Amino acid sequence: MTRWSVSMHYTYTLFLLFLLKIQCVFSYSDYLIGLGSYDITGPAADVNMMGYANMDQVTSGVHFRLRARSFIVAEPNRKRFAFVNLDAGMASQLVTIKVIERLKQRYGELYTEENVAISGTHTHAGPGGYLQYILYLVTSLGFVHQSFNALVDGIEQSIIQAHENLRPGSILINKGELLDAGVNRSPSAYLNNPADERSKYEYDVDKEMTLVKFVDDQWGPVGSFNWFATHGTSMSRTNSLISGDNKGTAARIMEDWFEKKEGRVSYDVESHRRVSSIITDAYDQDLLQMASSLLSTGGETVTRMSSVARRVRSGFRHADKPSFVSAFCQTNCGDVSPNVLGTFCIDTGLPCDFNHSTCGGKNEQCYGRGPGYPDEFESTRLIGERQFKKAADLFNTAYEEIQGKVDYRHAFVDFSKLEVTIDGQDGGSEVVKTCLAAMGFGFAAGTTDGPGAFDFRQGDDHGNTFWRLVRNFLKNPTEEQVRCHRPKPILLDTGEMKQPYNWAPSILPVQILRIGQLVILCVPGEFTTMAGRRLRDAVKTVLKEGSSYGEEFSVVIAGLTNTYSQYIATFEEYQVQRYEGASTLYGPHTLSGYIQEFKKLAHDLLSGQATDPGPQPPDLLDKQISLVTPVVADMTPIGTAFGDVISDVPQSSKFRKGIDIVTVKFRSANPRNDLMTEGTFALVERWLEGRETWVPVYDDDDICLRFKWSRPFKLSTRSSASIEWRIPETASIGVYRITHFGSAKTHLNSTHHFSGSSSALVVY
Repeated sequence: MTRWSVSMHYTYTLFLLFLLKIQCVFSYSDYLIGLGSYDITGPAADVNMMGYANMDQVTSGVHFRLRARSFIVAEPNRKRFAFVNLDAGMASQLVTIKVIERLKQRYGELYTEENVAISGTHTHAGPGGYLQYILYLVTSLGFVHQSFNALVDGIEQSIIQAHENLRPGSILINKGELLDAGVNRSPSAYLNNPADERSKYEYDVDKEMTLVKFVDDQWGPVGSFNWFATHGTSMSRTNSLISGDNKGTAARIMEDWFEKKEGRVSYDVESHRRVSSIITDAYDQDLLQMASSLLSTGGETVTRMSSVARRVRSGFRHADKPSFVSAFCQTNCGDVSPNVLGTFCIDTGLPCDFNHSTCGGKNEQCYGRGPGYPDEFESTRLIGERQFKKAADLFNTAYEEIQGKVDYRHAFVDFSKLEVTIDGQDGGSEVVKTCLAAMGFGFAAGTTDGPGAFDFRQGDDHGNTFWRLVRNFLKNPTEEQVRCHRPKPILLDTGEMKQPYNWAPSILPVQILRIGQLVILCVPGEFTTMAGRRLRDAVKTVLKEGSSYGEEFSVVIAGLTNTYSQYIATFEEYQVQRYEGASTLYGPHTLSGYIQEFKKLAHDLLSGQATDPGPQPPDLLDKQISLVTPVVADMTPIGTAFGDVISDVPQSSKFRKGIDIVTVKFRSANPRNDLMTEGTFALVERWLEGRETWVPVYDDDDICLRFKWSRPFKLSTRSSASIEWRIPETASIGVYRITHFGSAKTHLNSTHHFSGSSSALVVY
């Protein structure tokens, strides 16, 4: 063979290898993507909210609706996974178990515990009672089947939507800093981390948002999911309206922004929003005359579908194309508060004590202030809007394409007795163990987002005699348990409390999801800022060292995923025993245990090895106890009907947009009779001239509309619904009315649906 032919053969071989590599890249980028979204709002009355553990915080209306938002990514004929983001306090092991059971019934082994991740945003304004361990059911008076079923049904439906929407598409990734949406609420604990470690970071909380953009080959952008750390505690511990808090707000704003930007708003709503904002005296009189002729309707019997069909964002309106889905996911938010103005004593107005977050030695007076202080709704809107603006910017400037295989690893780990190898003091290594779950005294102090009661305080590493006596009445911890958790003084020895069934989890899921260069670490709790950094760095190191081609990976943490086990603080933060350390269930080496187990998953992911599934967690559904009083009956005064207007707008009244609030009060019934899933309790309608009909323009999924339910006393059969419309600046001049939908339980346990509408009013 001549030198020339050898050269040509070598060149040809290189060319073939190049083509093969290109083919590999192209085949990896050939994803199927699908997104879905479904209502999980749950019972809007009589149910304790999950988050603040405040027994007085009971649902009594809707700020805006909660949703389960899902995406599925698949390589054709290869692996896939589903990721679900919930407007809920956290995921639940029992919810996850039942969702997987349903998916297996429908799809066989296509979706299992290994490749389905369910993550909560950590709103503290959603109905509780859906976790299976007693510690998380005390304030909700046990298990609440309506809360549980709303979540299981909604998650399943959102995944079904995503599955049915699977189509060829691409995924882009982008990152950027958001500086004004979170502050560290336990800075004294953060400062206990090593100085050289802290010096690597500019801030004491993570400021980076990571966003993925989903682009359908035919339809273009169909959604986005992002991860950013800030607590769902813009709404306070006294709020009683169901709300997705700041992350749910951001999602609602972004979905509406995209639909409007793409011109996908329904004809009726779009025509409503195009009306000129200039009004003449003559037109003013015409509107007032028209409004004066449109009086309240009184209560009417309607069908269940009336509420669903009248929704502004009804699925019936966009059957030709999937709706845009945007999720704002939670990450390592453990010590991150959205109350960015700082912490102050409500009695003096002075800053709280730095180390213990107390005022005069008491924790009850110390509260964080959001940017809209003293209006919690405004703080929620502002923190949500800030996240939306950053997400929209990242969405618009996302150009880096995700390329590579889809893969995942999952295992169950018993964190109550996990042996963990850590670096020893002499430069070698030593084996330590995690502990049976237990809560410290600092847990009962709460946080500056929602202080606890009595004389507890954060940073308490001793406890006091009285509360030790109370503790011992419930369960006196063993000496071994006390030593294991030291320096945490144990207040609730939940890991050893088994009556009437388990008080806390011991077997937890750990999971890694991979799409190309994006790796998602699914953790069943709230990692603090530094704990999350250590976990991400440890996994990045494994991925970098094990990658053949020196790939750069983007690693994000999906917090509160698949189940809930409270907080994970660093070893150093644990010593301080502020709220996060006192709520780290499995002792001082909890974080080291997570790092060890995630490194194993990362090794298996890269090597292609199977992962030991570990011990199965229990299914405690049959053991659940509920003490929530059922709805017995609903009644109205003789001569009146459900849906009748109690307090109407004045006849021929005018309201200014961007300034005024419209309030109408109706005779109503308990919202637990029908959750109005994918429907609405409240509606603002506009009179459409020329078509002589009312068209929906705002419903109870709009932040400007609030549905408030009340009754004279707890077991009263009579109730009312007040609907408040804060007229947005963007509302158009025209004639409007307020409508209420509900369902009443009458004789023989039957229900009937009703509606009622106010008299017309003019907005100018």
